[in-house]
Amino acid sequence: MNDALPPGALQLGPLHCAWGPYARGRPAEPQVRAWMAALLARALDEPLPRDAYGRPRLPAEAGADASWSHSGGGLLMALGRGVRVGCDLEWQRPRPRALELAQRFFHPNEAAWLAAMPDAALRDRVFVRLWCAKEAVLKAHGRGLAFGLHRLEFAERGDALALVDCDPALGRAQDWRLHAFAPAPYYLATLAWSPLP
Repeated sequence: MNDALPPGALQLGPLHCAWGPYARGRPAEPQVRAWMAALLARALDEPLPRDAYGRPRLPAEAGADASWSHSGGGLLMALGRGVRVGCDLEWQRPRPRALELAQRFFHPNEAAWLAAMPDAALRDRVFVRLWCAKEAVLKAHGRGLAFGLHRLEFAERGDALALVDCDPALGRAQDWRLHAFAPAPYYLATLAWSPLP
């Protein structure tokens, strides 16, 4: 199976997002920096400066925040103005340890939800949806997975996931917006953003 992600883009409120193929083993930042520089109509430092937690930072005068993620043969990039933004891309594959990982690292209500799934295939799909949502929010927050996957709880609201509770350091749960989509077969992407504090 060819796992290269075909190119695409979308604009969603304050966000610009693009995706395309990624050569595994190569740094993603040069590709991301070129895309952002074109959107911002300005050159960007090479490499981008990082904060104490390793999160890349755009210059203050750019008035924007950025995030990117790669998985399989794909790269997802997001740029937001007036918001903090995070994104995650996952190449869907069997996750034989999904329930074990959820019970160890997810919020207890999410782990219980996954444990109640009638079959492994559905559990794997929901696990990846939860993982993408959690990682996107935690990237936007700036601390990434080290902050703790259990410190935010998602629940299904219709066909989407909604952040229903979170550690106060993440802000108010109701201020977070998420957009999940499939940029190509076997891929799941999630964008997360909230107003700047």
